Amino acid sequence: MMNLCGIDEAGRGPLAGPLYIAGVILNEPIAGLGDSKKLSEKKREALFDEIQAKSRFHISRFDAAQIDELGISACLAAGLKEIMSMIGEADYLYDGNSTFGVSGLRTLVKADAAIPEVSAASILAKVSRDREMVELALFYPQYGFEGHKGYGSAAHIEAIRRYGHCEIHRKTFKLKALQPTLF
Repeated sequence: MMNLCGIDEAGRGPLAGPLYIAGVILNEPIAGLGDSKKLSEKKREALFDEIQAKSRFHISRFDAAQIDELGISACLAAGLKEIMSMIGEADYLYDGNSTFGVSGLRTLVKADAAIPEVSAASILAKVSRDREMVELALFYPQYGFEGHKGYGSAAHIEAIRRYGHCEIHRKTFKLKALQPTLF
């Protein structure tokens, strides 16, 4: 029987920052795993090191410029392929309902809440991305990335209105709130 490699991503929908995709094969059980979005930051941070110590994993990263150039779906496909080539032979399960054209992969909606390997991947991807956004906030303090992590919060949209886009914004992501009005 092949090992199960759970895969999940973080940063698919934000207006700024990178996309992270993680694949995890657990070598031993880990207590407290769950959907990373439903765990506290403190809990995710504690689990991050334990997951790395007790698993075989690979994390792919695509910055905003790559997302703008290739598109989010192409980045997801490339990340899935990279994980599969780095992990090797395994039974791959990706959280969601699309394989983005990548063969040899199963999908399951809400797998991050139900399957420990996918939960672990969810945590690795989210913590990696969140840590980078906190670092990037030091270079772009006017945007408040440490708080909203690049997602389209009211404060973030107001900062874009005031300061325009910065280097780590996804220029191809259009937001109705930032479009000119006709009246």
